[in-house]
This record gives sequence, structure tokens and C-alpha cells, in this order.
Amino acid sequence: MTTAIWWIRRDLRLTDNQALAAALAHADQVVPVFVLDPKLLHSQSVGEKRLAFLLGGLHALATDIAARGGCLIVRSGEPAQVLARLCQECAAVAIYAERDVSPYATARDVAVKEAVMAPLILTEGVAIRTPAAIVKKDDAPYTVFTPYSRRWRARPPMQRSDILPAPRTLKLDIRIDGEAIPPQPSLPQIEAFPPSEAEAKARLDHFSQGAQAPIYVYAEDRNRPEMEGTSQLSPYLRFGMISSRTAAVAAYTAVESAPTAAARASADAWLNELIWRDFYLSILHHFPYVREGSFRRQYDAIDWQNDETLYAAWCAGQTGYPFIDAAMRQLATLGWMHNRARMAVASFLVKDLLIDWRWGERWFMQMLIDGDPAANNGGWQWSAGTGTDAAPYFRIFNPTAQGQKFDPDGVYVRRWAPELRTVPDKYIHEPWRMARSEQLRAGCIIGQDYPAPIVDHAQARERALAAYKATRG
Repeated sequence: MTTAIWWIRRDLRLTDNQALAAALAHADQVVPVFVLDPKLLHSQSVGEKRLAFLLGGLHALATDIAARGGCLIVRSGEPAQVLARLCQECAAVAIYAERDVSPYATARDVAVKEAVMAPLILTEGVAIRTPAAIVKKDDAPYTVFTPYSRRWRARPPMQRSDILPAPRTLKLDIRIDGEAIPPQPSLPQIEAFPPSEAEAKARLDHFSQGAQAPIYVYAEDRNRPEMEGTSQLSPYLRFGMISSRTAAVAAYTAVESAPTAAARASADAWLNELIWRDFYLSILHHFPYVREGSFRRQYDAIDWQNDETLYAAWCAGQTGYPFIDAAMRQLATLGWMHNRARMAVASFLVKDLLIDWRWGERWFMQMLIDGDPAANNGGWQWSAGTGTDAAPYFRIFNPTAQGQKFDPDGVYVRRWAPELRTVPDKYIHEPWRMARSEQLRAGCIIGQDYPAPIVDHAQARERALAAYKATRG
């Protein structure tokens, strides 16, 4: 009887798991293993909430595997060493895993191949369409989203028949010792993102199925952070509790089934977000240096101010700009932030405070449950104007206008910055404009109950433009 190892990395699911399917197709039995890698667990980019989400997902996956007669093996250590020992213990003929694109993942796979006698066989699965599949005619990578998207969309749509079913059995006839999944950190019982494949599937179904599905008003509602207008699937895609192909099939199906032209365009807008995810995976794959510096390298010469006091105020949601502060407090509480808010707070840190975008990227990775090296880096470089856009350095969001446009009634601000809950609507995004008597009536004294703005946006905008222009020669 032949044995293969299914090395689980960011694919905590049984349905549409290409690595698992390949292992089952080439061996009589499969050993599912997750390696608790100390280099990742203790990285400066690790966040407690994201780690707790991962551990919760491992518990759910272990239950799903046990229901099929198998056992999830958890071990700690450097992956090459752990897998070398495990291969000897179970006489594995091969190790199967999903290919990843980060520089660390690539180096890790090289180390495993060198240390383990059994071959490491990498399948696809992290992206919908792999970085190697969407390239120019001369095989050069795309560096602009629009032509990348056109090439991506020219490929045949994903079909339900492409989705691999979960195996009926994962029974093991050998005993392999493992460790208990660490109990800490853990998520609270009442949690915005319960970690499991079942929860991911339920969320996707709710978002995409039926004539009244939220996907059909996504284009209209996605920029309103006080509304449940997005799928909120990003943490589940981050750890592969649902496959990106399954999400794409749901998007394509919704487009085809849309009851109106507007609904079709809305569903297509969500598909476009999945394409953005693939695009940033491709950028990280082809240009790994973006993890350390600007995609457009001339912007590494920006004269950042990097004021640590201002940075601390931004992290704590104490900037004096209500929309920014509400977003940062949502992040601290949930480990998640609405995408419109992510763009606004990123622009504020980089353009208003003139703080290196890498400081913000690192903070997001430490705080976000869905923190993903490719998407997080791509989003920050987009906001900073250092990324793949042609000439975006002059894109500077007005933090007040963002709130007025996307939270016009102040619902989002009042939820996450409750000291502003009695501030009149006309001042909710500019509370510093209230007269002293109005502040007293609202029970919100600026500079006491809520901070005054830590920077003047108009002046900060001019300073940022000058700093960026200085790098352009």
C-alpha cells in the first residue's frame, strides 16, 4: 500500500483541493500534515487574530478529516526537517502541496526538495489562473491591471465541473503521531469570522445565490462601510477555506443568472476583484522585490517624515479625522477593515502624514485576519502610488470627503468612534468645526473627548506632492 503526504499550507479545505486530489490519485492513502513553522509563527508580520483564525481553521479541518476516517497530523519545526522525518516514518512516495508565490514560500519549497528523498509535487490552487498562465505573447508578465484583466477574461470561464469534490474517505491504515493544535491564541466565542470551510461556503452561497443576492448590488453597496455590501470572504480565501476557483464559479454563475443588466454588471464587478487578487499574486511571483521596496523603484528615494508620534496616533485611531479613526478602530476590534476604508487610511498615512507605506503594510499584516503578502502589498503600493499604476502619485484621498461621500449619515463613524455619537450630522466628519457651545451640547469637546486633527490636509497634500515630484527628476 502506497502512502503520500498532503502538506497543507494555505488550503484548509477538502473541496476543490488540487493537492489533496493529486495525492489521492497517486497513492493508496494520504497523510494530511500541517507544519507549525516557527519562522512564520514568530515573524514580525504575524498577527494574533490571524494566527487564532488559522488555528481555528485547523480545528475545523481536523474535524472534517476525522469524519472521513483520517487524522490531521500537526507537527512543529522547520518544514524540511519535519517532512524528511515524516517521509521516513510513513514511507511516503511523494509530498503534494499547493504552489505559493511569496519569496519565503518559494525558498521553503527549495529547501524541502533538497532535504527530502520523496519528491515534492506542487499543484495549483492559490490563484484562479496561475501567474505563468496570464502573460504577454512574449511570455513577459503584465504590470498593468487592465491588459492583464483582458487576457485573464479571454480564458474560458470556470465551470462547476472544474470544482473537485471532497473525498468520501481519508482513512489511514498506519498510526502517525502528531501534536495537539495549540490552544492559544484563540478567537472569542462571538466572532465576526468563524473559521471553517463550512462557514466559507455558507458565506459564498449567501452572497451569490438567488435573485436578491447581495452580489447583484455589490457595485452599488461595496463602497459603503456601514453596510454589509461585500462578501467578507477575504479571510477564507487567505487560508484557502474555500478555493479561489469556487469563488470564480460563483461569480460567473451570478453573471449568467443576473436578472437585469445592472445586476450583471454588479456581479461582474465582484469577479473583477477576484482578478485583482490574481494580479497581485502574479506581481509578487514575477517581482518578489516588492516585498522589500517600491515596484517603481524611483519612489524608494521619497523623503519620508516617519514621525513616530503621528504613526502611533494613526494606529490607535486618534487622528482627529472621524472616518480614518473609525476604520482603524474597526481593524483593531475585528482584525478586518472595509476595503473603501483601507484605501482611505492608507492614503492618509502615506500622503497626509508622509510615513513610509511599508510601516502601514507591516501594521496591516500584524492586525488583519486576511493579511496576505500579495494583496496587502499590492493594495498599499496602489495607495502609496509606488506600485503598478502608470502615474498615480497624485492620487490623494481627502479624509473628510471620503467620510462624507461613503458614510454620509455617519453610521460607520458613530459605531466605531462612539464619542462622536451625539455630534450633529453636519459635523460628524468635521467635528472640529463645531463652536464651543455646540461641542458642549454634543458632549464632545475637541481636544479632550476627541482629538483635533493631527495634520492639516490641504497643507499635507502639497507637501506630499512635492516629496513625490522630487523623486521624478
